[in-house]
Amino acid sequence: MLPVLLFPQFDPVLIRIGPLAIRWYALAYIAGLLIGTWLVQKLVQRRPAVATPEQVGDFLTWATLGVVLGGRLGYVLFYQPTRFLTHPWEIAEVWSGGMSFHGGMLGVAIAIVIYCRRQGLPILGLADRIAVAAPVGLFLGRVANFINGELWGRAAPDWLPWAMIFPADAAGGIPRHPSQLYQAGMEGVLLFVVMLLLARSEAVRARFGTLTGAFLCGYAVARGIGELFRQPDPFLGFLFAGATMGQLLSLPMFVAGLVLILRARPVAVQA
Repeated sequence: MLPVLLFPQFDPVLIRIGPLAIRWYALAYIAGLLIGTWLVQKLVQRRPAVATPEQVGDFLTWATLGVVLGGRLGYVLFYQPTRFLTHPWEIAEVWSGGMSFHGGMLGVAIAIVIYCRRQGLPILGLADRIAVAAPVGLFLGRVANFINGELWGRAAPDWLPWAMIFPADAAGGIPRHPSQLYQAGMEGVLLFVVMLLLARSEAVRARFGTLTGAFLCGYAVARGIGELFRQPDPFLGFLFAGATMGQLLSLPMFVAGLVLILRARPVAVQA
């Protein structure tokens, strides 16, 4: 059996100032939103233009609310509804952990629809530009999961040289896949590269809904593969046909992405 790696004992708190604690996970959310906003401000100006940089900046507040509220409520509804029905006051305890990407995505989607209707912007046009930047936040979030030593992988084979022991593992120090890093690479780096390459084409940008559909399909595939290495949540385990909750929630995402791609039509681009 090859030697295994011990998980570096990262402090989940980056800075402590008296009672104030700034956590890596919160920093990942903040950095993802700020970097994503900067990137979207660049993208919306490319032909066909869909918004102004100022409008994208104004949308940041809406995006933040969508991510936080949607992510938390999604976790409550998708993962532990029984627990929160009996302890409803814990729903607001975001600092205690428990966020769902699928819920956050739905929250941002609702925010996009409301904001675009108020501003008279093309819904799918803005959604496409946001979809290109979304993997940045996913990457940072998965890295924060790793730093926190949470959401670790399944038991690794003896020959895996980067198998890692997570001290917080309730199973008792079993060498596991560092699946957080796998997901950071697939959902973050790889998907971001694909989205950037697609967004370089004016023809693709002009078919509103194509980039959003590509992101939904790409994330669903990446999440589905990543879940093969990730240990399911202990309070859920394996579900229908041995699938995990993350895989089941990604199936409708993939279908929705395909529908958007197939229904996309080019919009007129002014010279």
